[in-house]
Amino acid sequence: MSKNHDRLDNVHPGEILEQEFLIPMRITSYQLSKDTNIPQTRISEIIKKRRAITCNTALKFAKYFGTSPEFWTGLQMDYDLEEEKAKIQEELKSIKPRNPIPAS
Repeated sequence: MSKNHDRLDNVHPGEILEQEFLIPMRITSYQLSKDTNIPQTRISEIIKKRRAITCNTALKFAKYFGTSPEFWTGLQMDYDLEEEKAKIQEELKSIKPRNPIPAS
């Protein structure tokens, strides 16, 4: 749990990559780098939660692991949205919702 205890920790896509793909499949970051032509430093930075998964990386991971690129970009977008929401939560509280445009 997070420091707030009211929500789960935000999970970085690099943690999913490592815990759900690399470890169970017994693939090293070096092997992944070699097999996908992704620089090993990029993969390492993703695993260390220091780098985002780009569209380029998502396409390569999808091909390699038999997933969709949207799986990887979706993980990244969800992570980014949660991080940004935490940063600007006070500012968001001050924004009053506008009434929806009535249907004609």
